[in-house]
Amino acid sequence: MAAMQAAQMMISGPDQGEHTALLIPGGFCTAAFYADLMDQPALAGIRLVAVTLPGHGGVPAPPDVSIEHLARMVAELAAEVGCDVVVGHSLGATVALEMAASAAFDGPIVLLTPAFSRRGESMIIRVADRLAAVLDRLPYVAMRSLLPRLVKDCPLPADRRAVLTAELARNDPAAMKRVVHEYLRYLDRHGSVAGRLANAGNPAWVVHGESGDGGLTFDERWLLQSEPAVRLVTIPGPSVLTANENPELVADLVLEALRVATPAS
Repeated sequence: MAAMQAAQMMISGPDQGEHTALLIPGGFCTAAFYADLMDQPALAGIRLVAVTLPGHGGVPAPPDVSIEHLARMVAELAAEVGCDVVVGHSLGATVALEMAASAAFDGPIVLLTPAFSRRGESMIIRVADRLAAVLDRLPYVAMRSLLPRLVKDCPLPADRRAVLTAELARNDPAAMKRVVHEYLRYLDRHGSVAGRLANAGNPAWVVHGESGDGGLTFDERWLLQSEPAVRLVTIPGPSVLTANENPELVADLVLEALRVATPAS
């Protein structure tokens, strides 16, 4: 695991499990954000490998933090661990999408609250990127102080929220600036990456809340609904940290994706 260090990973389930799912956290989040999903009894027999992306949660950022480069790095790990399914959240979902679109991974993908265009991303992220052109990393110093709000209302025990808050505090504002800029540049290069998902042909589940996570444009929703390989899943109300807020739902989707990856003979 040369590209991804063991310290960046959390692994659960049997060492020699029949199936493996690779879990990619969202922007500024770490592998620890998937612990609630890993604790789901339905996934006890599945090997789950969560990996913190370079440049996130205090992990040093490489010279190239483009989505394309991150996707290549994670695809190498997916091949190494014998991954059957990839789950990505937010920016991690964009990495998973690029893995599929670039043919680096041909299995099922579960995308939790992805943004398919700059317009679909949070206004805070977009404004911080514009301000950083003048103020350098200062907008991200401020953003890091606001990150605990992500977990404040999560339906988790207080000690668990404290763990996630501490993980967010490990972020380096300079790395945050670079990661966000490259992420938005990636979205801008394609206008909307919904077409890349549709053209990839991978079985895909796209999970969004009814509100609070950017959502889909009318054209994106129409395109994805017309693609047989893509299933849209809408959660009532907002959904921000989906795997923490609705781990049972995500566990069911992982199992569904695994059934598609390894159909009964």
